[in-house]
Amino acid sequence: MSLVIGLTGGIASGKSTVSDLFRQYNIPVVDADVVAREVVEPGEPALAEIVRSFGEDILLPDGTLDRPKLGSIIFRDEKKREQLNNIVHPVVRERMTAERDRLKKTYPAVVLDIPLLFEGKQLQLVDKVVVVHVDSSVQLERLMQRNELTEQAALDRINSQMSLEQKASKADTVIDNNGTREETREQLEQLLTSWEIIDK
Repeated sequence: MSLVIGLTGGIASGKSTVSDLFRQYNIPVVDADVVAREVVEPGEPALAEIVRSFGEDILLPDGTLDRPKLGSIIFRDEKKREQLNNIVHPVVRERMTAERDRLKKTYPAVVLDIPLLFEGKQLQLVDKVVVVHVDSSVQLERLMQRNELTEQAALDRINSQMSLEQKASKADTVIDNNGTREETREQLEQLLTSWEIIDK
């Protein structure tokens, strides 16, 4: 029986580090962000729906989605964010479910990396939830550096999601990612051992 692990956290909490570590233990990761990019490629029905809802000027000259422009609209407007999520989330969920079911036939565990696991009410897709947690000051600093954002722009993005504390309170397990990569890896190894996915 394959265990389906939902991996989530806040923006800039270091979720991709933990995803990479899962892969090092030969556990496949289905990344919602990657799938979400695929479903809005030119020619995909979801992109056509986004254009109908947000207008042609949301596209770049080559017909691809202008992500920064769309991001600046939705991070400050909850109604528009909800509108976008209602277009993209069902398609992403359908593709992720198909990929999960395919991988479950081969691997003892499969990770679904879903940033909005709680907000998108997608808990039914997974058996266990792992939240990657960092202190809020670390999260803010990492996001400002990574995305070259002002403090206010970074805070807008952080505040558009459920807080890390709320997510941590709903998790089966929390991985503390304030320390080094090796410390994070040790926590993950202990977790995978306790869930009998790997041997010590």
